[in-house]
Amino acid sequence: MDRPIVAGVDGSPASLTAAEHAAYLAVTRARRLRLVHGFLTDLDHGLPDNPYHGRPLEPDEASQRILATVADTLRRRWPQLAVQIHQAPRGGAGALVDASRDAELVVVGNRGDLPAAERLLGSIDAQIASHAASPVLVVRPPGWPVDHPGPVVVGVDGSPAGQIALTHAVDEAARRSRTLVVAHSWAARAAREARETYPGIEATAMAKAGELVADAVAAAHARWPGVVVEERLIRGEDAARALLAASQDASLLVVGAPRAALAGTLTETLAGRLAGTLAGTLLGSVSQRVLHHAPCPVLIAR
Repeated sequence: MDRPIVAGVDGSPASLTAAEHAAYLAVTRARRLRLVHGFLTDLDHGLPDNPYHGRPLEPDEASQRILATVADTLRRRWPQLAVQIHQAPRGGAGALVDASRDAELVVVGNRGDLPAAERLLGSIDAQIASHAASPVLVVRPPGWPVDHPGPVVVGVDGSPAGQIALTHAVDEAARRSRTLVVAHSWAARAAREARETYPGIEATAMAKAGELVADAVAAAHARWPGVVVEERLIRGEDAARALLAASQDASLLVVGAPRAALAGTLTETLAGRLAGTLAGTLLGSVSQRVLHHAPCPVLIAR
């Protein structure tokens, strides 16, 4: 099925960078590019409107010109690119969530510092990443080059969602001809504190962490044998900080959804939890911090 790559465009520098990345990905994946802009109606602005007047919802002419200009610019850079433009009578987040239902990927820009309202309600990119039906790429900072030479970094934790993130990451590394860094952090301090009650738990946690990363590397090689894969095992308590540190020189950071509960003996279960702290609840505290503070684009894998 020919699912398009969707980019949200509102004329801001962040959205123009997102459109450029979406075009690059559309070309590398042989997909169409759909540029989407959500426009608000009079009713959305709190103005009175007669629901019986039968007047069609008219898109914003200025936004239509912006979309057309961006499409022409991208076609000149990538002549083989097929571009569609679309305006939807909804807010920006709602329009992109709707568009995600038949998209292969949604690409949005990150505007950096958030207004007070967004700090309370959640940023637009976080709203889209939370509710989109497709994977979401949040491009940050504005102006980030599509051909950045850094590696693709993925956080793994042994869960099914982490495996999905790994699949996306190795595919991106192969498409971009980049090294794949498989990162995992385990709670070393918590393991040390628990070893008096559960002798051997520190060694067990370390062994589980090593096995988890080794399995992820093997899975990556099985999917794309030609991709160079590096292991990065991190001792630390702060999962978000571990991911941010691992992605300092990255071209892309890939994260997944919550990890599944581990079964086994009590010591094995505790060791598994201590060895699986990297990926947290999707768009919980870890993902929010990664989205807002990552030094590179972030792919939320679904």
